[in-house]
Amino acid sequence: MPLLGREPELKELVELVDEPGGRTGMIVRGEAGIGKSALVREVVSAASVSGVRVLTTTGTEAEQNLPYAGLHQLLHPIRSGIDALPAPQRDAMRSALGMAAAPEPGAYLVGLAALTLLAEHAAVKPLLVVAEDVHVLDPASADALAFVARRIESEPVVVVATARDSVRTPLDDAGLSTMDLDRLSDEDASEVLDAVAPAVPPAVRVRLLAAAAGNPLALTELPAAVRRLDVLDPVLPLTDRLETAFTARLAGLPAPTRAAVLVSALDDGTSVAEVLAATSLVLGATAEPEVLAPAVDVRLVELGDGAVVFRHPLMRSAVPRAADLTARRQAHLALAEVLRAEPDRRAWHRAAATAQPDETVAVELEGAADRALLRGGVAAATAALEQAARLSEHPVRRADRLLRAAQLAVESGRRESAEHLVRDARTLELSAQQRATASWLLSGFEDGVREDDSRVPELGELATAVADDGEAELAARVLWGAAMRCFWSEPGPVARRSLLAVADRLLPADEDPRRVAVTAYVAPFDRGTTVLHSLRRLARVAGADPEVDRFLGSAALQIGAFDLAATFSAAAAPGFRADGRLGLLARALAVQAWSLVRLGDLATAAPIAAEGARLARETSQPFMRGLATAVQAEIAALRGDHEQARTLADEAERVSLAAGARPVLATVALARGLTALGEGRFDDAFDDLRRILDPTDPAYQLALRAYCVAELTEAAVRAGRTEQMRQIMAGLESLAASTPSPALHVGLRYARAVLAPNEDAEQLFRAALREDLSGWPMERGRLQLAFGEWLRRQRRVVESRTHLRAARETFDALGVLAWSQRARRELRTAGESSPNRDPDARDRLTPHELGIARLAAEGLTNKEIGQRLYLSHRTVGTHLHRIFPKLGVSSRAELGRMLETLPVVE
Repeated sequence: MPLLGREPELKELVELVDEPGGRTGMIVRGEAGIGKSALVREVVSAASVSGVRVLTTTGTEAEQNLPYAGLHQLLHPIRSGIDALPAPQRDAMRSALGMAAAPEPGAYLVGLAALTLLAEHAAVKPLLVVAEDVHVLDPASADALAFVARRIESEPVVVVATARDSVRTPLDDAGLSTMDLDRLSDEDASEVLDAVAPAVPPAVRVRLLAAAAGNPLALTELPAAVRRLDVLDPVLPLTDRLETAFTARLAGLPAPTRAAVLVSALDDGTSVAEVLAATSLVLGATAEPEVLAPAVDVRLVELGDGAVVFRHPLMRSAVPRAADLTARRQAHLALAEVLRAEPDRRAWHRAAATAQPDETVAVELEGAADRALLRGGVAAATAALEQAARLSEHPVRRADRLLRAAQLAVESGRRESAEHLVRDARTLELSAQQRATASWLLSGFEDGVREDDSRVPELGELATAVADDGEAELAARVLWGAAMRCFWSEPGPVARRSLLAVADRLLPADEDPRRVAVTAYVAPFDRGTTVLHSLRRLARVAGADPEVDRFLGSAALQIGAFDLAATFSAAAAPGFRADGRLGLLARALAVQAWSLVRLGDLATAAPIAAEGARLARETSQPFMRGLATAVQAEIAALRGDHEQARTLADEAERVSLAAGARPVLATVALARGLTALGEGRFDDAFDDLRRILDPTDPAYQLALRAYCVAELTEAAVRAGRTEQMRQIMAGLESLAASTPSPALHVGLRYARAVLAPNEDAEQLFRAALREDLSGWPMERGRLQLAFGEWLRRQRRVVESRTHLRAARETFDALGVLAWSQRARRELRTAGESSPNRDPDARDRLTPHELGIARLAAEGLTNKEIGQRLYLSHRTVGTHLHRIFPKLGVSSRAELGRMLETLPVVE
């Protein structure tokens, strides 16, 4: 029977497969029975005729707790290509699919391996990837598919997925278009019913149409159960009416068939052999394949290729609901007996058959959780531990399992699950360590940004208590969580001093990276000298541990040592990339980009900030995404792209304002201040930048307030608000007396010179320029510009040109176009013309393209670039083909030479 009423949707999907036109795929949504699968079957048929290879996977409730079950099903036909993958991807994929015992694979490495494998096969023949019922697909597979969908660019791969309406899935945020299937029109519904049941009496026909309400499955299945009047009851929800119809169909089957169908419905596989073996145990007699024939006859199941498959998920779910508890328990125990060689599946069936606490089953589930983690199945491990807790005989073990499950839920970003697990744990009598874990676990979400500031001293007290109980590592983790809040929020000086005292007690060694990081977050100025000395010593071993390097990079940013912040963060990135730890990579990249922009290296910072924002979004870190986006706004402002700067600043503010994420709001204020300066709105610039120093403003951030002194001074001078700036300077000078912060002292030297009376200004400018600014080219250029302007105002025009020319060349080299244009204007006023700055690669390429071009210029192959950036190597190749004509080059060698000619300022 043709797909009546679905012709437009079918046409759209077929056209998508034939000509994607920039779209990566479609997610088809609708209620149960609306015709999603029927529509997809037609699309698959059309694709096969067109020469497109089709790979399919279908989610089932029974397999939701089996990590990568859906991905295994999808990739099984092309599994031979796994051995040809790059080693890290190959090992991750083999581990995820249970093909080899290996350390826990990173979820993103598995996603990259899937992307590479699909891209390689698509190069031979276009691919259609079909994922049905993704709302019940195991989470690990759903995440991997979303990863793939987000990165399909030039590959001949199209993803078509189906899902129930109103159910969120990872694919919703993967860039797929959405097709919502509505119920059939009255005319189409009548035509379907006439085709299925042409002999139905008119009165019954009217009731059937009303009961089906335009749902295709109801139109085809309800007529067979019309003698059951309750299937036509309009009060019942449509799903209940359908399940009633299927239950009625089941009730008429022989008892052995009903038993076999129940086993099939509860089995988390489709093997006929498994079903028959378990049914034999239930019946106490050998079950032959013929036992399923009556179920096939009434169209409940289908048999083929050694598999038994229900014709619709609603049929499968209706069967256990119609069975009593004893029958379901017998079926689960029989399946557990048959699955002795598969301990994970066996454990779940044993658990389903167990109503009372049973430590033996709980231990089996705990083992299943451990094995799930080895395959990267965090969600499956969480579910197994929760079930193990339910069956635990001892309260201490139950609490341990609940808290361990909660910790995994936090790590995978599942807040609701973590909250209810912690709540359940707190109903038990907990040990001191367990109470501590329950207290700080939920703070792992968003670094505690949304929590009350009073939590900071509470966490400090908790860390002390835990340390007193001998749990030093747990105490350090709690302490770090409290320190992070001093960055994202402002707990006040009393809380900071209290936390610092705890850190001094728990982490006494100056060279302990944890102490360095905690101290920098809590007391960036009071302890700035100690932190800076420690960071310089630790920089000698940067690259040994990416986690340590990330902490130290963040610490360096706190004290204004941006060169060290960039160094440590850059050292952390390769390790996180190699391990597929993209959440931590996003954090390292955000810090690196923030620091590089302050140093003036916009060309390097731009692709890093773009990648950081993309990865933060993908790994559900809204505030890190906001921070990276705000850095992008700052870059746009410095380049003179004021409209883009405003757009990005607004986006970053939207992410962070409600929660009061202070570093993001401070960076937004900085970007807006730079934009206003570039547009000549000096009062606006001063007001924007002053917010960062106002303790009553949400944009106030204790450390970052000291790192925009030069911009604020320039705005004050040009707005005629120098007296206000001098008052601000008094506080900053006092701060500088207690810290060697490089950024603060660089900014103050500029401010002193610019604010000085004429008789003192020259000496201060020259003293500032004599300082070692080799790592601070933008600040040196800013000083040269201000000094040149001052000299011109003193009518020392010839002398001014030297400094203005140097400033222009510096800003041209850095790509700080807003300031290079200002230097040109000053030079014109001083009687010297300037050549126009020709656009270079930084102006012609997007940040993403610039990042790829730089890696290609370093000699990396497309595959190596793809592995570095978590892209398909074919996507990399497509980008390079776009990059070449933009830059007027025709080879990688020419690309390398062109990028080598970019101006560099030391």
